[in-house]
Amino acid sequence: MFDDLHTRRLFISRGMTVLSAATTLPAFLESTGRALANTRDASTGKTRKSDHRIFVVVQLGGGNDGLSTVIPVDNDDYRRARPRLAINRNLLSLGRGSGLALHPNMTGMKSLFDAGHLSVVLGAGYPNPNRSHFRSMAIWQTAQPAIEANHGWLGRYFDNQCCGADPVTPEAAVNVGPTSPMALHGKEFSSVSFMNPAAFQWLPGSRKTLFSRRMHSIYDELNGISGHPEAVLAGQDSLNFLQRVALDAHLAGADIRHATDDFHNAVPYPDSDLGRSLANVAKMIHADLPTTVYYVSMGGFDTHANEKSRHDKLMKDLSDALTSFINDLKAQGNLDRTLVMTFSEFGRRVAENASGGTDHGTAAPMFLMGGSIRPGLLGVEPSLSPAHLDHGDLRFTVDFRTVYASVLKDWLHTDAQAILNGRFKTLPILAGRS
Repeated sequence: MFDDLHTRRLFISRGMTVLSAATTLPAFLESTGRALANTRDASTGKTRKSDHRIFVVVQLGGGNDGLSTVIPVDNDDYRRARPRLAINRNLLSLGRGSGLALHPNMTGMKSLFDAGHLSVVLGAGYPNPNRSHFRSMAIWQTAQPAIEANHGWLGRYFDNQCCGADPVTPEAAVNVGPTSPMALHGKEFSSVSFMNPAAFQWLPGSRKTLFSRRMHSIYDELNGISGHPEAVLAGQDSLNFLQRVALDAHLAGADIRHATDDFHNAVPYPDSDLGRSLANVAKMIHADLPTTVYYVSMGGFDTHANEKSRHDKLMKDLSDALTSFINDLKAQGNLDRTLVMTFSEFGRRVAENASGGTDHGTAAPMFLMGGSIRPGLLGVEPSLSPAHLDHGDLRFTVDFRTVYASVLKDWLHTDAQAILNGRFKTLPILAGRS
């Protein structure tokens, strides 16, 4: 019997990857699923829509060009730095006196801004920025710029929600993608990840490594148990724990498949990866799953060459998908309890390069969306004056951890200082906050 604490944590931290597969569920899971389902609502604390807030993270992978997303209007420094890439026509103004506008292809997000459902955080970044995709993304996902941390900021949030020895149910966080992002990795908590809801299932993997063989031994032992369902859940503490983890994964898959099969979105979505991901998230929100955090990703933002046509398309895809999502949630009556946040690992350099693109930079805008946000502009747009640049890059004006602290404290109602390992000022991201 694998009853040591190390195995218990290993099972949670590494054994809950959900992959697409088409294999038959073990008889053990089928025979005991009903028993766990009868107790699951009480153990997970599933709440009603009125008091269950949802946080949706949209990751823009590759380093989004902030200066071609939120554009400085009539700025000579901008035009001189980007003689080919500067966007000067059909700009979507963010208000008189702001000197800023959205990209012309972001008409949907401009409508959200005008309706009071969009807030723009200007100049988000962090001290001593790193221009490596891998390292900077890890910094944003762990909220630990000074050290190479192993656990993400949202994973630590879920660790802090654990009561006693058992972790929060895996479907408290759902990642729509092939692998769970570091942001959702906790010491005890492991999220659900899937690409295709219809084929959502947990697999123990191959037997090639020592870890895989150990996982198979655990899984085989669980699957070999027979008897009445109510008796299966009444064994030794460690076996009971492992049974609940395996069955929670099975039931989470059933919940998600039912949610995405049984509901039709209220609005059409663009035929894109992000559009399909957000359409599925909207279905799961409508189904009122016990999920607090949804995580989706959009790639393609590493625009070193021929940026204009590529970035124009990215802005349309991003805006159209997010606009459909917000309008869908509004039609459901779920917009007020949902907060959406976008981020990218860094922005691009101020000056264009010789290939008609931009290289890795630093600060960039973030977007916050929802029915309860304080709309408008937050923070100060970084100066583009050459004298104020840091080796050709923008100096950040808002530490991204202040955004995280605001989400944790004001939206998720938790101790931001304990999770971020430091004290950060908060921003007035919610309506009625100052």
